[in-house]
Amino acid sequence: MDPILRLAVSMHSGKGIYAMLLGSGVSHSAAVPTGWEIVLDLIRKLAHLKGESCDPDAEAWYRALVGAEPDYSNILDQLTPSSADRSLLLRAYFEPTEEDREQGRKMPSGAHRAIAALVAKGYIRVIITTNFDRLIEQALTEAGVQPTVISTAHAVHGALPLTHSPCTVVKIHGDYLDSRLRNTRPELSAYEKPLDDILDRIFDEFGLLVCGWSGEWDVALRAAVERCATDRFGTY
Repeated sequence: MDPILRLAVSMHSGKGIYAMLLGSGVSHSAAVPTGWEIVLDLIRKLAHLKGESCDPDAEAWYRALVGAEPDYSNILDQLTPSSADRSLLLRAYFEPTEEDREQGRKMPSGAHRAIAALVAKGYIRVIITTNFDRLIEQALTEAGVQPTVISTAHAVHGALPLTHSPCTVVKIHGDYLDSRLRNTRPELSAYEKPLDDILDRIFDEFGLLVCGWSGEWDVALRAAVERCATDRFGTY
């Protein structure tokens, strides 16, 4: 049987048994940059402030400058003097301008709205996303769903249990309005225990639909998927 048909039958017969894992591909199609694209653009801004060119290899230029791998937090500290300035700088990457709105950029896409429709109908109750933006939350709100959002390890403790929330969105790498984003290689190599615990529970108790995620850079998230000993409903 076609895997998509098998998935459709499984989802229809068991509402809420699948969780979704959304990667940058879902938001990149809405003209939102990936986390690494933001890092590279910040390096270019830093080079411009120093009156230098970092082309053709921004990562190599930064490594030669500081003697270390690009660090998201350190770059932001050099570019902005306060958390408020950091917030304003990051907003430009995620919040649409009037021109963006006219052209449909940085707005919930058809994919976001299709996922929100599945949630509104009860087919999906848990979403894990590596994206910093709020497009999936916006799409859910448009569909009449108010999700529980977890974007930090601390928030895990205060969130409703997965079974009691109509939808839980786990922003495993953070939210763009919070400067505690996970973006660099060291930050993506390991998570705090509360985040690992909730991932272990999700991957153990739910089937998994993966969309727009390559797994190439997200070492800790990939490890969480791989260490799951059960495969109750399959992975698509």
